[in-house]
Amino acid sequence: MNVNPIPTVDQRINEIRELTAKIVNKEILPQERVLAARWRRDASTEERAAGRAAAESIKDKVRKAGLWAPHLPPAYGGAGLSFLEHAYMNEVLAYTPGGAALFGVVAPNSGNQTILLKYGTEDQKKKWLVPLTEGKMESGFSMTEPDAPGSDPRAIKTTARLEKGEWVINGHKWFTSNGFRADFLIVMCRTEGAGRDTGRMTQIIVPTKTPGVRIVRGVEVWGQPSDHCEIVYDNVRVPEANALGEAGSGHKAAQDRLGAGRVFHCMNSIGQMWRAFDLMVQRAAMREVHGGVLASKQFIQGFIADSYIDIQAARLMTIRCAEMMEGGGDPRTDISAIKIFVPAAYQRVVDRAIQVWGAAGVSGDTPLAGMYLGARTLRIADGPDEVHRILIARNVLSRYAEGEGWDFGN
Repeated sequence: MNVNPIPTVDQRINEIRELTAKIVNKEILPQERVLAARWRRDASTEERAAGRAAAESIKDKVRKAGLWAPHLPPAYGGAGLSFLEHAYMNEVLAYTPGGAALFGVVAPNSGNQTILLKYGTEDQKKKWLVPLTEGKMESGFSMTEPDAPGSDPRAIKTTARLEKGEWVINGHKWFTSNGFRADFLIVMCRTEGAGRDTGRMTQIIVPTKTPGVRIVRGVEVWGQPSDHCEIVYDNVRVPEANALGEAGSGHKAAQDRLGAGRVFHCMNSIGQMWRAFDLMVQRAAMREVHGGVLASKQFIQGFIADSYIDIQAARLMTIRCAEMMEGGGDPRTDISAIKIFVPAAYQRVVDRAIQVWGAAGVSGDTPLAGMYLGARTLRIADGPDEVHRILIARNVLSRYAEGEGWDFGN
C-alpha cells in the first residue's frame, strides 16, 4: 500500500497516515494469514496461539506509535485524534481486514466507548470505559428488535420502568452485536415511570450476567454463524445509576453514535475498496487469457476505470462529510448521501475484482469474498436507502421553501 502525503491537509494528518501505513505494510500485511488463524474455527491450537501472539506484538507497536484507540482522549488510554484525523486514519487502516482491532478500534466496543465518554458519569467511566479500553472487558450494543422496524427508533418496544431505585427492563432484542463475548450491554429502552420522560428512549448499562438476561441464539448472517445475538430481557433489574445520561436522551445518544459511525464505516469501505482495486489491477496485469493479459482487454479496462471513478467519488463525498462534522456544520444530508452511495460503490468495486480473479475471488485465498459480504451487509445496515433518500429530499426542499436555495460551496 502506497500512502503519499496529501498537500491540502494538515501535516499531522499526513503523519498519522504514514505511521499507520508503516505498521500495516510492515507488520500486518505479511502476517494476515497468521493473524486470521486466531478466529478460524478450523485452526489448530498452535495456529491460534501464534495468531494471538502476533496480534499482541502488533498492538504493542501501535501503542508505542501513539495510535492506540484513536477515538478516545489520552486520559482514557486513547490517542486523542480529532474526528478528521481519525477518518483519514481509517482509510489506511482498513486496507487490511481486521486491522482496526489491532489499533483498539473494533465495533461495537468503539461505539460504546464514545457513548460512555460523552454521556457516562465518572463512576461509569471508571467501571466500564477504562476496562473496555484496556481490553479487560467486552461490550455489546442492544437496540434492534425483531418486531419493530429498525429505521424507526420510536417503534422500540423494550421498556425500562423505575422501581425502588432500580430499572426493571423487559423486552426482546436481536442483532445485539458481540452478544456472546460481552461483559455488559448498552440497551436501548423506552422509559416508563412518573417523573421520567415517558415514551422516550434511554440507554442503560446491563451486565450480561444479570438475572433475566437470556441469550437465545447467535443470529446467522448470510448463512454463517455470528455473535449478533437474539436476547430476551425478562424483568431484568439494574441500578438507576446505570442509565447513560439523562432519562430520555437515548435517541440523541444513538444518533451521535450512528452519525460518526457511518463516516468511519465509509472510510473503512474506501480503504477496502483500494485493496480490492489493487488486487484487481495486479491480477489483470499478470493473468494471461485468450492470447494476452487481462489488462489488454477493453472490458477489463472498463472495470478498472469504473472502479477508480467509484473510489474517488466515494472518497471525496466522505471526506466532505467528515470535514463538515469536524467544523460543526449540519452534516445530516451528507451522512445520508454517503450511507447510500459508498456501500453501493464498495460492492461494485469488489464485485469487479472478484470477476477478474474468477474462482479464486470467492475462495479464502484473497480477502475479496469477505469484503463482498461486508459490503452487502453494509448496504442494508442502519436503515434502508429509502429512509436516507427521503431525508436528503426533505432537507433540500426545506431550504428552497425557505428561499435559501442550496449553498454549493458549503
